[in-house]
Amino acid sequence: MFFVLSKTLGTMLLPSNFLIGIGLVGVILLASRWAALGRRLMLASIVLLIICGFSPLGGWVLYPLEQRFPPWDASHGAPDGILVLGGAIAPERSEARGLAVFTDSADRIIATAELAHRYPNARIVFSGGSASLISGDAREADYAGAVFESLGVAKERLTIERRSRNTLENAEFSKALVAPKSGERWLLVTSAFHMPRAVGLFRKAGFKVEPYPVDWRTGGRADLWRFGTNLDRGLARLDVAVREWIGLVAYRVTGNTGEFFPGPDPQ
Repeated sequence: MFFVLSKTLGTMLLPSNFLIGIGLVGVILLASRWAALGRRLMLASIVLLIICGFSPLGGWVLYPLEQRFPPWDASHGAPDGILVLGGAIAPERSEARGLAVFTDSADRIIATAELAHRYPNARIVFSGGSASLISGDAREADYAGAVFESLGVAKERLTIERRSRNTLENAEFSKALVAPKSGERWLLVTSAFHMPRAVGLFRKAGFKVEPYPVDWRTGGRADLWRFGTNLDRGLARLDVAVREWIGLVAYRVTGNTGEFFPGPDPQ
């Protein structure tokens, strides 16, 4: 049920979808006795879409997420394992084309391959099935192995988890598959904006990980004052940020995380 709600209600609440929905309601009302309200809704929809798409609002909402965890400190020594979350491969398009088709989060794969070469004794785990509400047999994991091998990572080092549909299942299924031992050090590789939610879920699952954030969507504080020139790009950045904040609230309310905004472990 949680998965279905996240893919329906959660999607409807994304700024771009919500504001377009308001505009469509306004169009429908034009043919009724509430035509004046309909015109106001249409105007509000257009104005807010422009503000959200061209203003720095997306950066303001995204920046706290991406800054929550610092870059990983390599001075602590080599990790025992490296676990990367899915999201870098589009499974349906990959199935249609017969090879891996990457998303905007391809940094997750690239960073993991680089880490695999830097730490040749570390186990490599990829966790990712399909996040689609209605999907066939296509799974990210079915293409990830070949991608890593093409990047020089030996097949014998790879462990693939293909059942997970969301971050909660990433944490639960990965722990069951890996069975981490006491004292082992595991890196968690995912997008910087996604790291707070992911760390909270892994902590709740009892899988201790060290965050290795990648795939930043903001360039730092300078982005907080930079207006955009592409409506789609600005709306997409805001949608990414709002989706994460909704996820943080939802997982906390349902008890799947122990804190609303997980941060670094206290030193």
